[in-house]
Parts: sequence; structure tokens; C-alpha cells
Amino acid sequence: MSAVDQPVEMRGGLGDWLRERASHAVSEFTAATALVVLFIVLSFASPHFLTADNLFNIGSQTAVIAIIAAAQTMVIITKGIDLSVGSVAALAGVVGAMVVRDLGFSVWAATAVAIAVGAVAGLVNGLLVTAARIPPFIATLGTMSAGRGLVFIITGAVGVYGLPKSFQILGNGQLLGIPFAVVLTAVVAVGMAFLLSQTRFGQYTYAMGSNLEAARRSGIPVGRHLAAVYVLAGMLVGLGGMIAASRVNSGQPNYGISLELDVIAAAVIGGASLFGGQGRIVGTIIGAFLIALVRNGAVLLDISIHYQQVIVGVIIWAAVYFDQYRRRRLESRG
Repeated sequence: MSAVDQPVEMRGGLGDWLRERASHAVSEFTAATALVVLFIVLSFASPHFLTADNLFNIGSQTAVIAIIAAAQTMVIITKGIDLSVGSVAALAGVVGAMVVRDLGFSVWAATAVAIAVGAVAGLVNGLLVTAARIPPFIATLGTMSAGRGLVFIITGAVGVYGLPKSFQILGNGQLLGIPFAVVLTAVVAVGMAFLLSQTRFGQYTYAMGSNLEAARRSGIPVGRHLAAVYVLAGMLVGLGGMIAASRVNSGQPNYGISLELDVIAAAVIGGASLFGGQGRIVGTIIGAFLIALVRNGAVLLDISIHYQQVIVGVIIWAAVYFDQYRRRRLESRG
């Protein structure tokens, strides 16, 4: 078996692999424990928390964060970052809403269009990072600004309204009593987990994040693969943007401002390392639920949105500090 064919975690030896697996488990257990504690606290703090309507709302809200955070996790594993997710989600949602209202597209056809919009944005990011060799932070920062500008240009900074009731199926519909957005999230989570853990695509992704030069020397087409990662991430962002538009039955040009903070926080809380090479979808989903509970609980307890931003910022600090601490422990044991 060649170095490329081996699972990335196994390349440093069985001991390193076991320590890495234990590290992931600790991160995910810590996040899950925090999630359970927060759920219990909110249950006592607000009489509205455990209502069916609120839990349905949490499920739909988490779906958007989780799907886009799954995209962000994949990018972070490659040692990249995508700051454009909020703008691209808004652009995809607005375009999806416009083709339904103005061109008579079905919600499913509009969803395909929204995913295509995300794919194009992802391709732009991928080409800027690989062909133009612009650092991911700067490349996606530019896309964030350009994307938001495009949203305002095509909408005239006015929301897209007048949509049929069927447009709400993605964000507010149910399948066998389960929010349809949650079903979509489960499908995306399972698919992404399989892709990253059981396929050559996933092995290449982890290998590039662990050591880009070693991956290149192993024969991995790093430029083409990295571009593919950004395209796939963009597609998921497009889907998330369409779900978000469906939830409010309109395309909102202001949607997604600061969304990148929530999805980065969800990924890092779940164990993804900003240093690359580490991260799992199961942890990201736990992180997404935690962020959604923080946002929902803040609204129920009438906490200002400005304080919500402070809370999310502190969570990011804590998660990154824990990641650094975890990495130092692994290095010292190695």
C-alpha cells in the first residue's frame, strides 16, 4: 500500500493514529457535553424553549448552520478558510427566489440553480487559491465583498417577495413529522462523513491539510483537488442559502452577515483544526447544534444580538485554545 492509499491518520504509525482518534473523541465528547448542559439550562430558563414550534425552529436553524459548517470543515481540513459563505448563501438564496418568482421555476429547479450559483462562487475561490495563488483568507474575503455587492445590485437592496407557498417546503416543510431541513442535513452529514472518511477524495483532503508538499510529492493533483474542494463547499453553501430563503419565504439581500463566524465556530468546536489536517463531520454537527442553541436561547432570554456576537467570539477563542492545547499534548507524547 502506498503512502497515498493509506488513511491519513495511519501514516504516523499506530500509536499516533490512536492518539489522534482519542483527541477527536475528546473534542466531540466535550462539545456534546456542553450541548446537553446548555439544553438543560435553557429548558429551565425559558418556558418557551421546549415548545414544539421552538424545537422545530431550532431544527431548521441548525440545518443551515450545519450544512454550511460541513462545507467550512472540508475547507479548514485543507488548511484553508472560507469567509465568503454568508455572501454566497445570500446570493444563492436571492437568485433561487428570483427564478421562482420571475421565471416560474419549481422550488426544486430553483434549488438546483442556487446550488449552481454556489458552485460557481466556489470555483472562483478555488481558482483564486490555486491558479492565482492568493491565500484563502484574502481570496475568500474578496469573494465575500464581491458576492454581497452582487446581491445588492441584482435586488436593488430590496428583498425578493411574492413567492408561492410551495417555496417554503425546504425550510418549513415536514417529512413524516420531521422538519425537511433536518432530513436534508442528515443526508448531507452522512454523505460528507462518508466522502471524507471512506474515499480517496477524503484521503487527499486530509493529506493536503497535513502536509501540502508531501501530498504533492505523493502524486496528489493538489491544485485540481483543492479547486474541487472549494466547488463542493460552494454547492453546500448554495443549498444552505436556499434553505434559509425558504424559511422566511423570501430572498433577503442582508442574509448571512457574520454567518462565517457561526460556521467556523461550529467546525472548530467540533474538533476541526485551523492548522489543517483534522476535522470530522460528526463533531461539526454537534458544534452547529451548540451554536444554534446559543442563538435561540439568546433570543428567548431577550439577549441583545450584540451580546450574541460576543458570546460566539468567546466560544471561538475557547475552541481554538483547546485545539492548540490538544495539539501540544499530542506533539509532546509523540
